[in-house]
Amino acid sequence: MARYEIAFSAQLVPGAQLELVKANLAKLFQADEQRLALLFSGRRIVIKSNLDAAGAEKYRSTLERAGALAEVACLDDEIEEIELTAPPAMAVTPVVSPAAASVQAGSGQPAGRLKVAPRDEYMAAFSEVDAPDFGIAPLGDDVQDGKPQVQAPALDLSQFSLAPPGSDMGEAKKAPAGPPPDISHLKLQD
Repeated sequence: MARYEIAFSAQLVPGAQLELVKANLAKLFQADEQRLALLFSGRRIVIKSNLDAAGAEKYRSTLERAGALAEVACLDDEIEEIELTAPPAMAVTPVVSPAAASVQAGSGQPAGRLKVAPRDEYMAAFSEVDAPDFGIAPLGDDVQDGKPQVQAPALDLSQFSLAPPGSDMGEAKKAPAGPPPDISHLKLQD
């Protein structure tokens, strides 16, 4: 069974007034001003997806009566395969080894920095950006920084002692309660 989606791109039925269509859609979707602004932004907004043919037609006709042109798209259509051509050859500056970096230091280029040739006019604006050449670590290497050794604090614990083995380290037991008071001499009066 084919599945469909309903999308809206701020297209109106010919002759429909924008404010009236906005009011109709606000009532239909119970939408606030922010959602209406998103619906009428001009972008393609999917309203409902995974519908059968009857449900998709019902949504389309309801939106059309409200003054909005909805697009019904079949989700099961084959996606056209596009074969990309190879990108144009770019001039790539070779990666500089650490030994060659010291030679490069005298040439005004900071050591360990990557020099990239711009591929087009837009990227030419970023050609003078000073970016570090991080490179790629070999497979299996640990790339996380090592943890510094933490010095143990100097504490004087000489005032403390250990209890002998088998001793009770719980809370000190309370003294037993005294005898109950003698109330034999008390009488209830009628």
